[in-house]
This record gives sequence, structure tokens and C-alpha cells, in this order.
Amino acid sequence: MPAYLDCNATSPVEEKVAEAVIRFTRDECGNAGSRTHEFGARAKQAVQKARDQVRSVVDAEREEIIFTSGATEADNLAILGLAAEGAKLGKRHVVTTAIEHKAVLEPIEHLVKQGFEATILPVDSDGRVSADDVLSAVRDDTLFVSVMHVNNETGVVQPIDDIATGLAENDVYLHVDAAQSFGKEIQTLKSKRIDLISISGHKIYGPKGIGVLVARRRGYKTVPLQPLMFGGGQERGLRPGTMPVPLAVGLGIAAEIAGKDHKRRAEHCLAIRGEALKALGELGPIFHGDPNNVVPHVLNISLPGIDAEAAMVSLKGIAAVSNGSACTSHNYKPSHVLEAMGLDEDEISTALRISWCHLTGEVDWGLIRDSLMALRR
Repeated sequence: MPAYLDCNATSPVEEKVAEAVIRFTRDECGNAGSRTHEFGARAKQAVQKARDQVRSVVDAEREEIIFTSGATEADNLAILGLAAEGAKLGKRHVVTTAIEHKAVLEPIEHLVKQGFEATILPVDSDGRVSADDVLSAVRDDTLFVSVMHVNNETGVVQPIDDIATGLAENDVYLHVDAAQSFGKEIQTLKSKRIDLISISGHKIYGPKGIGVLVARRRGYKTVPLQPLMFGGGQERGLRPGTMPVPLAVGLGIAAEIAGKDHKRRAEHCLAIRGEALKALGELGPIFHGDPNNVVPHVLNISLPGIDAEAAMVSLKGIAAVSNGSACTSHNYKPSHVLEAMGLDEDEISTALRISWCHLTGEVDWGLIRDSLMALRR
């Protein structure tokens, strides 16, 4: 089997998670909304335990955990769900960055079509937004700020702590897309100043098709979200539909393991990073992303003289890598993240994203290097 080095696109599943998902799929048929028998009671109990497992990682309350189909739906619910409140208060301005996932940028584009105004901030050449720029962009009519925690293409950690601190005396809502950081960069997401957090199950070694929007209360006041769908009233009326109990259970277990094991996982990823840098260094890579503010399991590099598409073809059967976000890879458009960082056309066309995790086994980096080197001959 080739080495799987595309964990930012989707991660392998923890064995304990897989076992639990299978058990609740095969052996537990109850609907968590059924209150009249023990099957429904067990399903509800399992979902509530999953809420507790998720909430413990971000120091939230059980009632603040809203299950969704993934981070994309969570982003949409956070952004579009606040639109009515913005219209009511006359707050029709939002702030975000040029490197956000399309699950944030496209809902904001939709708001703009509805009469909102968006300030989309640039990033520096290292792929990091300035916290001062974010705070300076906030106006009296700003409804929310949305900044991702870790960029999915470069692995660069954004200054969420500084942004949250700077907004301490401001009532603007702060949304953080934490699809790439939940269960990995732990402490920041515990900040009570972050109102909304989007989480993805399949980025933290859990199942696909499940995610969470954390919607923190301010005292006794809930975030004034409006649902995007209707028909059942589940999840505090914000997300109708039958709860996928096996998926929620799987996400809960994945979250619990991540909360306990994130330091050991990071150490394993750092060791792999060292091996990758040693082998690929012979190819003269150009690194994209602030080396002082990057997660340990991601490399975004350009290899001069080696087209990224050709590289991926050359590595088939050896290693699975990518040249950007899996969500937009079918479009074959230049990475909007790398463009925002000011990379030229050649650097973008030769850029590869290599991402691994604690479940990554032995990688033959020498074979990867030699295969890529052959493309220059």
C-alpha cells in the first residue's frame, strides 16, 4: 500500500472509533428522539455522552454542542444563521480573511448578495493574517469576525488568541473554523471569547458525515442563530433531522482520545516531519507558511522544476499527496490560499501539500525523493 500523506483532506479512523461506529450501527437501532422505550433512551444517552466528550475538549457546556453533518454545515450555520440578527440590528458588516476555506468564503459571498458588506483581509507572505488588521477592521456595524484557526493548505496557525483578547470588550461575534485544529491545538479553543467553533469529525480520526458547531452562551444569552433547514426541531431547533447516533458516538470517542493524547501525537508528527525534511531537502524545496507558526503534521512546498500534477502522478502507488484543498481539487483552479500569500504562477503550479498524522506508519521518504528527482531528468 502507498503511504497515506493526505491527512488534511481526511484522516484515518481510530480503531476504537471504528469499533464503536460498527457496534452502534449493527447492535443499537434506537432513535435518540424516541422517548417511549429503552432503545431510544440508550441512543439518547450515547449522544449526550458524545456531547460531553466534545465539550470537554473546548471547555464548553453540553447545551452548546450542536451536531451537524460536518464543518461545512457548521460554518454555514454560524455565518448564515446570524444574518437575521444582523439585519435586525443594522449590523451588516463582516470581517474575514482571504485564506479561509470555501465553506466560509462562499456563505459570506451569499451574505454580500443579500446586502451585507465584507472586509476580506490579506495575509502576509507567510500565510498569516495580522491580528491588528483584524481588530482594526471591526466597525460599529460589524456583526461577526470569522478567522480559521489552522489553514488547511499550509498548516499555518492564525493568531486567534490575540484576536479573541482584542475583542474582549467588543460584542461582535467571533467564529473560528477549527476543522484542522480541534483536538490538536487545544488551549486556544477553550477561550470563552470565541462564540462559535466549527468542528469536523473526519479530520480528527473520526467518521465522515458528522461535525459540531459549538455555540457558546454569553452569560445566559445564547448566540441568536436561526436555522437553515426546517422539519423536526432537533438540536435546539437549529438542525432538524434524525440524529446519526453511530456517527455522533464516533466523533465523541475521537474527541475524547484527542483530548488525552494530543501531546504524544504531536511528538510523533514532529519525528515524521524531521524525516521528511531530511529527505526532501535534497530537492531544494521552497517552503510556504510561517515555520514558527505551523502545525507539525503539514508541509506545503514547491519543488522547482517539478509540476505538482506530474509529481502526484509519479507518486501513485508510492504516496498519496495533494496540491491543495480536497474540497476544490476537482476545479483545477490555482490555490486561492497561495495566491493570497503572493506566490507566483510557477510556485503555485509546483506546490504540494504533504500531511500525515500519528497513525502514519513507516514512510519510504527516500523512494519519494527519488521518484520526484526523476521528474527533473
